[in-house]
Amino acid sequence: MVYLVERELPGVGLEELADAQKRAILSGRELTAEGREVRYLRSTFVPGDNRCICLFESPNPDYVREANERARIPFTRIVEAIDLTP
Repeated sequence: MVYLVERELPGVGLEELADAQKRAILSGRELTAEGREVRYLRSTFVPGDNRCICLFESPNPDYVREANERARIPFTRIVEAIDLTP
C-alpha cells in the first residue's frame, strides 16, 4: 500500500529538505532490515505554502509513522493514497 505523509515545513531550505529525504530513506531501510517493511518513494515540496507531501510504500501505516518519527521529520498526518504515476 502507498501512504501519503503531509508536512508543514515553514522556513525550510533545499539543503534541509535533502537531509530530511536522506533520513527518510535511511529510516525505511533500517526498519525493513528489522522486519517492518517501509520504503520512501518520493516527495513534492510547495515552497509558497511551506508544505511537503511524501509518499511511502508499506503494508502498515504504523511502520510509516515509525519511519518518520525515527527520521525526526515532522508531519501533520499519514493517510492511505493511490499513486497514479503513469
